[in-house]
Amino acid sequence: MKKTNKKAENVAEYISQYSEIIQQYLLNIRSIVLMAVPDAKESIAYSMPAYTYRGKPLLYFAAFKTHIGLYATPSAHEYFAEELSLYKQGKGSVQFPLNKPMPYDLIQKMVEYKKEWIVQSFNTNHQ
Repeated sequence: MKKTNKKAENVAEYISQYSEIIQQYLLNIRSIVLMAVPDAKESIAYSMPAYTYRGKPLLYFAAFKTHIGLYATPSAHEYFAEELSLYKQGKGSVQFPLNKPMPYDLIQKMVEYKKEWIVQSFNTNHQ
């Protein structure tokens, strides 16, 4: 895994800092997010790719030496607790090991859930 110490200014630059195999994981996750939530705002936050929807955090992800970290905040992690139980986790994070198949279907379900959670939260707060 190659990584420069240069801080990325955008998601494409962040992804380009890694080896081709890591880039593919990151590009696939980026595609999942942007296909599921086309109007998500993409940026860099906390030195990693970050996505917001309707001004609320949707998802963050980052590459590490042995895993891809995914941060969908506690609501999505709680909802998918059973599926995520196979992976090392924190309160709002999960580590997908690079030596196992990446669970893209699960990531997509998490993104879609989080989008709906934001919509419901938005509708509840604006009635």
